[in-house]
Order: sequence, then C-alpha cells, then structure tokens
Amino acid sequence: MIGWQISDFTGFEDESSFEKLFKIFKDLLIHTSGDVSEALSWLTELDKHYKLTDDQYGIADFIEDLTEKGYISSKGGQGKSPQIPTSKMELELRRQALDDIFDQLKKTKSGNHQTKMTGQGDESTSEMKSYEFGDKLDSIAISETIKNAQINHGIDDFQLAENDIRIYETFQKSQTSTVLMIDISHSMILYGEDRITPAKKVAMALSELIITKYPKDTLDIIVFGDDAWSIEVKDLPYLQVGPYHTNTVAGLELAMDLLRKRKNPNKQIMMITDGKPTCIKKGKSYYKNSFGLDRKILNRTLALAANCRKINVPITTFMIARDPYLVNFVDQFTKANNGKAFYSSLEGLGEFIFMDYKQNKRNRKN
Repeated sequence: MIGWQISDFTGFEDESSFEKLFKIFKDLLIHTSGDVSEALSWLTELDKHYKLTDDQYGIADFIEDLTEKGYISSKGGQGKSPQIPTSKMELELRRQALDDIFDQLKKTKSGNHQTKMTGQGDESTSEMKSYEFGDKLDSIAISETIKNAQINHGIDDFQLAENDIRIYETFQKSQTSTVLMIDISHSMILYGEDRITPAKKVAMALSELIITKYPKDTLDIIVFGDDAWSIEVKDLPYLQVGPYHTNTVAGLELAMDLLRKRKNPNKQIMMITDGKPTCIKKGKSYYKNSFGLDRKILNRTLALAANCRKINVPITTFMIARDPYLVNFVDQFTKANNGKAFYSSLEGLGEFIFMDYKQNKRNRKN
C-alpha cells in the first residue's frame, strides 16, 4: 500500500554518550585552566552524583575516545603522563565559546564588514552614480550605460561618451584592529565568585569570531595585573588569576604600543575588568593602593584615556561590578576617552561585547 505510515513521536535523536560528556568536559577544562587531570577528576565526581554514564560507556571509554579523536595527548609522548589539550582541543574550545556566547550570529560572507558610507569598495549596491576618474570598470552598470548612450546620441549613430557611463555604488569595507585587555588581578576570583572563566570564554569567542568572520581584522590579546603582557589566542584556555593588583595604566600603554604598529585606520580597545586601577609602576618599583580611588593612580589612568581619544582609539569598558565608587571611576574614564562603558552581569558579558564589536565597524577619515 502506497501512502504515509504514522507512528508515535519518539523525539529527536539523542546525543551520543561522548558528546554529552564532551560538552561538560570542555567547560571543566576552561574552569581548570587546561588541567586535563583536574577536569577529568571533576567529571568523575559529577558522574558519581548525577549518573552521567552507564554500563555501556564509562569515563574510561570517554578518555580513550578523547585520545583517539586527538583532543588530548600525553606531554612526554605515547603512554606517558600528564595529558594535555591538543591544538584541536583549543580550536574546539574557541568554537564552543563562540556558539555559547554569540549564538545569535549567522554565517555570512567572510572577510570584511560593511559601513554606512559609500565609495570605492567590494560590495555593490542598487544605487548608481555618474562615472568619475578612478572608478573601477567592473562596477559599470552596462544596461543603464547603453541606455544613456542611446538617449544622448541616438540609435543610428551609436556612441559612448564618458558622461553616458553609470557606475554601481559600493559600500566601503572597514578593517579594524582590536586589542582585548583582560584583568587577571586577584579580585577576579575574590569573594568566592569566579569572574575569570566567563572572561576567558568571551575572549575565546571574540577571537574565533574575528578569525572566522573577519579574517582581515587583527586581534591582539593582553592581560594585566601588576604589569601587562601579550598572550596568544592558544593561551586563552590556560589563563589564570594571580596575586596581582590592577595596573590599568600598564595595560593601556601596551595596547597603544600594539595599535601603533597596526596599519588599519580603525583601532579600538576593549577592556574586561571588575575593579578600579590600584597600581602603577614608578621606575623599577610599584606604587599600590587598594583602598578607594587613589588620586595618583587615577590621574595617570585618565591621562592615558585622554591620549587614546586624541589618536581616535575608543575604549569600551566592560565592568563586572556595580559598586558606586567603581561606577564613578568608569564614568570618569569613559568621559576622558569619549568611549563606551557597560555594567554587565557575567551572563550578559558576551552579548555586550558582540554588539559593541559590530557597532564599532565604521570607517574613520582623517
């Protein structure tokens, strides 16, 4: 008999046992800063409490699959310990962070992003204009050009003059150089609240966004505590908080040095922090003050914010705190730079960064 056979709905196909454990393991791996042994230990404890595995597939099977699939390897070679994440795992962590934080992002053409300005560019629009010297010939609107020539010169004596030519307008495409500053001072894990793990996820998601969707953009990542230094994208999962104060000045100085080397006309700094600046370097020593807003430290920080404004480098601050004196600092800092500031919960941090990164895609003409 030809027709449809109706049966009870049994739901969508479930994830495999490996995939279920893998999602949890990736989160644990970020939380433990890339310590495979510790992450597996936590996974084993979770399995005991929540029965994540069964008789057919256990933690030992999961570890074997992780190795066979190339997500972890032995540091000293085959059969030796400890086990460490591979580059394949690092890529997977960035992709997972991108999916988790920027899940509203849809795949589009990679390479650049449009601005609201028209001019010479790569993306054609429906708008047309008269030909000007320097316009690309492949942007000529053929039908409209021939139509103009026929109207202006007649069909019998066909001619094509410069003023007959019509050109499709194109969107200018901008390229942006971004420096992402991540606070790794002790306050990022203070009072029993883990703020560094969400910050790492955001940084991994942003880096994967730029690498895959905007490959012509550049991204530099720096961390700052008592001092500031650059790290690579592959280092993000292993980022740890130290017994540091918050030297925002050192972070801004390094960010400005990195941006000076970039040739893109559009430059910006994004800073994820949960506290006020509490440290500056004076010669070879440090001046530190964790109580209130120290005027010496504050003045140095605001001066750098103003300098960034002079060279058209906006700073977007993502403050993971709402204490009144911290809000006061960010307000002063933002006014000095003419930048932006967001006071966000840990859950909303990724969405704020995504939205601001998209909005900062604009062309600046000197």
